[in-house]
Amino acid sequence: MLATLQKLGIASSFSRPGVSDDNAQAEAFFRTLKYRPGYPTKGFLTLDAARQWVCKFVSWYNFEHRHSAIKFVTPAQRHGGEDVAVLLARDGLYQQAKAARPERWRGPTRDWSRPGVVWLNPAPDRPKETETAV
Repeated sequence: MLATLQKLGIASSFSRPGVSDDNAQAEAFFRTLKYRPGYPTKGFLTLDAARQWVCKFVSWYNFEHRHSAIKFVTPAQRHGGEDVAVLLARDGLYQQAKAARPERWRGPTRDWSRPGVVWLNPAPDRPKETETAV
């Protein structure tokens, strides 16, 4: 396998945490891709069909998919700064719900504050407060 990769000009991976082009991250992204509804389980008929499907997937991933690490906003909202208003509105909604029905709440509402920096594969020695935006 290594010889085939080298022949094709592909650098092999050694699963290095925190490296954005490493195999583990590519595989995690591929898992998201292949479990997306509409993924053709029997493959694509043409290269153009594959490219079109992936373009649609990337658009969905960036503009519709809400990521848990960035408080359930889309990457486009995060990068465009729109997440600030979205998170403030969510916090207000939760505060209203708690005020209207306090018996349904045991403690504080969910923390909708904007996370700082979010890492895909944080190094074990990285302080926790810097692990929390893309």
